[in-house]
Amino acid sequence: MEKEKKVLVVGSGGREHAIVKSLAKSPKIGKIYCAPGNAGIAQDAECINLKVDDVEGITNFAQRNQIDLTVVGPEAALVAGLSDAMQSCGLKVFGPTKGAAQIESSKEFAKKLMSKYHIPTAKYESFSDFNKALDYVKSGTFPTVIKYDGLAAGKGVVVALNLEEAEKALSDMLNDHKFGNDKVIIEEFLQGPEFSFMCFVSGDKVYPLELAQDHKRAYDGDKGPNTGGMGAYSPVPFVSPEMHKKALNDIMIPTAKALVKEGVPFCGVLYGGLILTEDGPKVIEFNARFGDPETEVVLPRLESDIFDFFNAAIDGYDFIPQWSHDAVIGVVLASKGYPGSYEKGAEIKGLDNIEGEVFHMGTELKDGKFHVAGGRVLMVTAHGDDLPQANLNVRKEIALIECPGLFHRTDIGKAVLNQ
Repeated sequence: MEKEKKVLVVGSGGREHAIVKSLAKSPKIGKIYCAPGNAGIAQDAECINLKVDDVEGITNFAQRNQIDLTVVGPEAALVAGLSDAMQSCGLKVFGPTKGAAQIESSKEFAKKLMSKYHIPTAKYESFSDFNKALDYVKSGTFPTVIKYDGLAAGKGVVVALNLEEAEKALSDMLNDHKFGNDKVIIEEFLQGPEFSFMCFVSGDKVYPLELAQDHKRAYDGDKGPNTGGMGAYSPVPFVSPEMHKKALNDIMIPTAKALVKEGVPFCGVLYGGLILTEDGPKVIEFNARFGDPETEVVLPRLESDIFDFFNAAIDGYDFIPQWSHDAVIGVVLASKGYPGSYEKGAEIKGLDNIEGEVFHMGTELKDGKFHVAGGRVLMVTAHGDDLPQANLNVRKEIALIECPGLFHRTDIGKAVLNQ
């Protein structure tokens, strides 16, 4: 009998909790570790006190413990070169190299790649000088999109509705170096509904996952500041099979092939943040890892063994994943004040009463009780035969949670619930 496998997941959020829970369903896995993990993940895996960018520490741990597969969650670990280090030691890792991860870590790299290989996206210019950027904005139209070129934890994009908002965003990024000392990309504003298209990629092989849509704004009606994501749902009914095929054939597959041609072949999750325009799907952004909170509604629909799926992608053999026809909606419970300043420490009651899956994002365990320890705290998900049923189910689950310091959106998926 083949020995049970040992798997390491790198990260500490809801995305990693979803990966851990999905891996835990595999009969081939005997032990799951998570570095650093969180209080909720600790219920499903052994948490290891290592930071995600501690490349040497994580690599040494994987070698000492004879880890059979490492799955890298956050972008910070990829940009630190964790996959490169693990590969150089002969370890099996799911996550792109630092070079391939530039598709997320540098907006300019991504835009140049798309331009060179004719992958549909918004027109753009890049700037490192504040005055030149401001002059360019003044000569254009509004809304306009301003993006910080590097990593900004999902908060480096501003849709400026007028010159005042544009000038503030440019000043934050180029004068005050809010996210670091870098450049900005200024893009045309694209109209249409957005959706998330994640694919497992192995060089020029692309394995599509089910679609999802997330909600970035903090409050109902897509009001308030941008966040890391306040909820998501899957499937996405407004994307027809024809448009899905077009997005795969015109965007995701050509991008994977382009990275091979550029000498930085991709192995991991290529996340396409796409928008369905009148001219068809176009790219808003690429990420080099699982989306969060989309992962929490997509992986629960996977009926195949995800351990086999990871290995198929790494080793480059064909794999056809099987998906549930269920709909899944997930709602994030966040600390009041998020994404600004917020209080920690409040006790969270009622989690034991929930029947659906709860993914922990920012919790800690004290005296056997969960407490608030982050901005995004929990994501509560529920299945249904369709999205309206999933919505009813998730509302019932959320009502069971008691914590006055938390808030959530009540309109996740509202636009498609009656489709």
